[in-house]
Amino acid sequence: MGGRGAPSRRRQAGRRLRYLPTGSFPFLLLLLLLCIQLGGGQKKKENLLAEKVEQLMEWSSRRSIFRMNGDKFRKFIKAPPRNYSMIVMFTALQPQRQCSVCRQANEEYQILANSWRYSSAFCNKLFFSMVDYDEGTDVFQQLNMNSAPTFMHFPPKGRPKRADTFDLQRIGFAAEQLAKWIADRTDIHIRVFRPPNYSGTIALALLVSLVGGLLYLRRNNLEFIYNKTGWAMVSLCIVFAMTSGQMWNHIRGPPYAHKNPHNGQVSYIHGSSQAQFVAESHIILVLNAAITMGMVLLNEAATSKGDVGKRRIICLVGLGLVVFFFSFLLSIFRSKYHGYPYSFLIK
Repeated sequence: MGGRGAPSRRRQAGRRLRYLPTGSFPFLLLLLLLCIQLGGGQKKKENLLAEKVEQLMEWSSRRSIFRMNGDKFRKFIKAPPRNYSMIVMFTALQPQRQCSVCRQANEEYQILANSWRYSSAFCNKLFFSMVDYDEGTDVFQQLNMNSAPTFMHFPPKGRPKRADTFDLQRIGFAAEQLAKWIADRTDIHIRVFRPPNYSGTIALALLVSLVGGLLYLRRNNLEFIYNKTGWAMVSLCIVFAMTSGQMWNHIRGPPYAHKNPHNGQVSYIHGSSQAQFVAESHIILVLNAAITMGMVLLNEAATSKGDVGKRRIICLVGLGLVVFFFSFLLSIFRSKYHGYPYSFLIK
């Protein structure tokens, strides 16, 4: 029975083989070769990615921010594969560029990168790099970038979106603001650790010592403490500092001014109502002080009982200060709040 059944099964298998189309074997062979090639390509990509990550980790072990030229930028940032986020600062730190804002931003960027490097959450999913204009001019041209400093986030997949460019003009470049932006783009939270700064403590100690020494020397005559004019001057200085935006500067850390890299023109007034430069706050402080001085002179001319001619001169000087500097202040307001219809003397 077993001998007769075996030939029968062989004949059935032969019939099944004869039913296969004659062109199926080359197709199956091609499919097999394609699968092998795809598997080899995938393996090659994995090896390339592993090499890139290993190289980036080696650079990060040496310094928190590594510099890139055009070739490195294209290899590690533009070219796939990539499973990590890259934060890049485009800057111009060479002395001949005279970019003071770039140096200030670089200090904050260094604080942020160091905080990430020495963080317990440090991993190979986020790296910090820098492209200097004199080392990667082709990169600036490729990205159509005409200003520095600029911070950009290059995600693991796809091209950077609009939100991947940090709004430095509106937010400033403080390390804490950069860390918040990175958390929004990558879900990686960096706790910023600043190096200890004792300048504030030393300044406070000197001030206390100065006031204490002054009180000790004048201990027999402390009538100046009750001087209303002195306290009024101190109060005005505090008001001028606060109303000019000094606290905003302290929180946001904006640049002192902006220099156009193409024509070298320096802007001291920010063109947006959502931001300001440090120089702008100084200008506003001086304008407010001049207007206040004019108001004081007008009050003095109206309340004093001196010579009429002298009071008239004081009145005219005070009126001139108020009119001119208020017009100047209003023109700055119009330049920041576009569409504001009112002006006075100065447009």
